Formats: sequence, C-alpha cells, structure tokens
Amino acid sequence: MTGWLCGQCHLGHGTPASVLLLPGAAGHPSTADSSTSRPVVRRTGARRRWDVEAVVTAANTKLRGGGGVDGAVHAAAGLRLLQASLALAPCPPGGAVLTEAFDLAPVRWVIHAVGPIYQGPQDAATLTSAYTQALARADEVGATSVAFPSISTGAYGYPLAEAAAVSVQALCGAVTAVQSVLLVASSHRVQELWEQALEG
Repeated sequence: MTGWLCGQCHLGHGTPASVLLLPGAAGHPSTADSSTSRPVVRRTGARRRWDVEAVVTAANTKLRGGGGVDGAVHAAAGLRLLQASLALAPCPPGGAVLTEAFDLAPVRWVIHAVGPIYQGPQDAATLTSAYTQALARADEVGATSVAFPSISTGAYGYPLAEAAAVSVQALCGAVTAVQSVLLVASSHRVQELWEQALEG
C-alpha cells in the first residue's frame, strides 16, 4: 500500500464516504470492503481502470476540450464527447455540466467542471462551487461514485496547496448522495498536498 492513501470523510449526509487518493501511476479502486468500511485499492499494471460511474474533467468555459486532464478525457472518450459538450456551452466558472461518457466505458458519465483562472484567495468560492456543482450533476443521474482531478491547478494557475485544501473542504462539506470519491493526483506533489489536506 506504499504510495497510496485511503481516507474517509463525511459528504454532508452523515454517511462516511470513501475518499481515495491515487497517484498518477496505475491503480484500480474497487468497492468498499463492508467488513472494515474502508476502500480496497489494488494495482492493475500499466493501464488504469477506475470503477466509478462518473469522471470529472477540468473543463474550460467553452467546453471545447483542452490540455491536461480535459484533453486526455476528450481523447479517450472520442469525438462524440466534444459534440455533446459543445451543445451545452458555455459553462461559467464554478459551474458543471454532464454528458455521457461515450468511449470511456465502463464509466457512464463525464462531468465537465469549470474552475476559476486564479487571481487571488477570493477564487476559493468559485473553486468550491466547481466541486459541489460536479457532485450535484452526479446526483441528478444517480451516480454514487465519482473521480475528480485537481481542478484549476494546471493552466489556470491555482496554487496547489490552496487548491488541495479547498477541494477537500468542498467535497467533505457537500450535501450529496455520492458515496465514493476518487481523487486522482497528477503528480507526487499533488498527492502529498491532498494527503495533508485529508489528514488535517
């Protein structure tokens, strides 16, 4: 289990929800172990396969796809994802829209969450909204397991430590029916900061 963090938080309704932190390396989170109420994480080799119903992507307001996580999700899901997302554009910062996942099966849904372009600490409210709106979209389709990237920390320039704290606070304070949240770290630094935020 070295290099993996399995934590727990409450997602607003009083039921402990699994919060899994996964480094950029391969991994496969299974359903929670009912005997311990903790998630089971196991390695699957060079490819990743996440047992989640919805994947969140850090989208831009035009929902056109882009670099980083958003580009990777669009590339994997195929052209139909772009066509579906463009039909819902624009999406303001702090908002989120939902489409089918198309070629990302077995994932069923992609949630396009738009974070702020960082200008200062006042952007925490907009970043919080991007996470909670993503959970709201998951609730609308009954998705109970969702994978999140670190929103706004790429080209949008949100400081990593601040973003980690905001994301954990947002997810653990949300009122939602989502039961399992997977945080997918794009780097060891993001992993470390999420670990610190979960432990704090």
